[in-house]
Amino acid sequence: MSIFRSDLLAGKVALITGGGTGICKGIARGLALHGCHTAVVSRKADHVGPAAEEIAAGTATQSIPLVADVRQPEQIDAAVKKTVEQLGQIDFLINGAAGNFLCPASQLSANGFGTVIDIDTKGTWHTTKAVFDHWMRDHGGSILNISATLQVGGTPMQIHASAAKAAIDAMTKNLAVEWGPLGIRTNAIAPGGIGDTEGARRLIPEGFMDRLIQSIPIRRIGQIEDCVQLTLFLFSEAAKNINGAIIVTDGGHSLVGAYLRPEDMM
Repeated sequence: MSIFRSDLLAGKVALITGGGTGICKGIARGLALHGCHTAVVSRKADHVGPAAEEIAAGTATQSIPLVADVRQPEQIDAAVKKTVEQLGQIDFLINGAAGNFLCPASQLSANGFGTVIDIDTKGTWHTTKAVFDHWMRDHGGSILNISATLQVGGTPMQIHASAAKAAIDAMTKNLAVEWGPLGIRTNAIAPGGIGDTEGARRLIPEGFMDRLIQSIPIRRIGQIEDCVQLTLFLFSEAAKNINGAIIVTDGGHSLVGAYLRPEDMM
């Protein structure tokens, strides 16, 4: 059960990339449960259609599915235009489209590195710029980037994702300064391990979860709902003075230093 009022975001509109699955699908559902209409973007039609139905189910909100690849500026531009046409505005943007896989740096190809940069970093920029051009430049709003904690220290097998997320952190801070005077707040959340996601199932080695939890100061792996509640706070009036923040939600895990060795990830 949410600690926030059910009408917290009544009448608002959010565009969410990567909203067909995982953390961002959970966030989109959480926004809808608090009155926010949603536009859910994914490059896979078989993900985004059912996700939009699930997100709006049992609420008085609309959720429109949009098929677009964030790596293609013209596709994301069209998706943003369609959101404004169908839902009338874009108050919130969540940049959550991401790609990741485990790979030692010594074996990582140029294509593998570039693909993650293209989806995470360039995709975040393409979407942000399109939303700025078609709505937020003149109306303000709030941008939330989904970062990570991989880049806080050194994470084996994750040089590509770490580089991509570090760039997103830099963009978050730069846009907070440059676009703040226009009434646009830009923040990021940086989840650690989120146990109830496909990403965790793919990226956390089998049999390693118990050890991972024991290395987290509060002895608890994160859940999608933790990201949902943090997002609701950042989009609420309670966070109107928060701009340029990268808020870590990992139970203090990133504070304990390097907690993975290369052999743990094999």
